Amino acid sequence: MSSTRKKAFERARKKAESILRDPAKTREIVNSALDKAASVKTGTQFDEIAAKFHALVRLVRSYIAREYKVVPWQTIILGVTALVYFVTPFDAIFDFIPLLGFADDVAVLTAVFSSINHELDKFIEWEKGRVADAPPESVPTVEADYEEVKN
Repeated sequence: MSSTRKKAFERARKKAESILRDPAKTREIVNSALDKAASVKTGTQFDEIAAKFHALVRLVRSYIAREYKVVPWQTIILGVTALVYFVTPFDAIFDFIPLLGFADDVAVLTAVFSSINHELDKFIEWEKGRVADAPPESVPTVEADYEEVKN
C-alpha cells in the first residue's frame, strides 16, 4: 500500500471508530456507500467485488441493528473503515479520474475483504440460515361466514 493510501486509510479508520459510536452516523455511511456503489458504471473493477461489498453492507447493518452480534470488533472496524474510505471523495486517487478513479477504492476494499473474508463468509451462512428458519409467509385470510363464501 502506498504511503498516501496508508495515510488516507488511517484517517478513514479513525473516522470509522468515531462513526461506530453512533448508529445513525453508521447508517449514513452505509447509505452513502450504497449510493456511490450504485453510481459506479458496470464493466469496472468494482464488478468483481460487488457481491462482497454488498455482504459487508448487510453485515454492518445487521451489527448496528443488533441482529448479528458474533462478529469481532476488529472486523466491524475494518469494514466501516473500508466504507468510509470508499465514500471519501479525496482519497489516494481521485474518483473522477476515468478508469483509475475507483482503482484505489477497489484495492482497499479487496485488501479488507481478504482480511475479513472468513467473517464475511460466516455472516453469509448466518443469513442463509435465517432465511431457511424464517416461517413461510402466511397467505392473508379474510374472515367470512360460510354462507357469504358459498354465494
